[in-house]
Amino acid sequence: AGDGDCGHTHARAARAIQEWMVARPPPAAPAQLLSTLADLLLEKMGGSSGVLYGLFLTAAARPLRDGSHLPAWADAMDAGIEAMRRYGGAAPGDRTMLDSLCAAAQVLHALRSPGADLLPVLAAAVESAEAAAEATRHMEAGAGRASYISSAQLLQPDPGAVAVAAVLRAVLEGLRS
Repeated sequence: AGDGDCGHTHARAARAIQEWMVARPPPAAPAQLLSTLADLLLEKMGGSSGVLYGLFLTAAARPLRDGSHLPAWADAMDAGIEAMRRYGGAAPGDRTMLDSLCAAAQVLHALRSPGADLLPVLAAAVESAEAAAEATRHMEAGAGRASYISSAQLLQPDPGAVAVAAVLRAVLEGLRS
């Protein structure tokens, strides 16, 4: 859908992140890590996805400057989504990566509750993101490159939404190991 380059841009981003991690250890501070990843993706990923991820990560880093307690991660997700919505012009239901991100964010709000347990909340957020990505299969594109294509030709879930769910799944699996 759209430009048809979603897989290529995400593969380019993954290779850039792998090369970066081999070259130097990632920053330990979460805000610095997200800011560095934003710069890397803006430089290496390309496409509108690279810009949107860069905006997301830059905004998400701000709530983590004062610490990385669990509620700050929920705030970071909300800040990243707000930046994407403001600059990208899409909203949930437009058949974009925001569908997966917003579904995950709703679940991640549980991190603001006292006694929240990160891994179960993140696992539920990943499941919600994956379900939201699948649900884009039946949506009409209201924004993004896919909005230029006839709805009759959009037979698969939105690639950006699927990619976001896959990234969140990878974060969960990384934390579990």
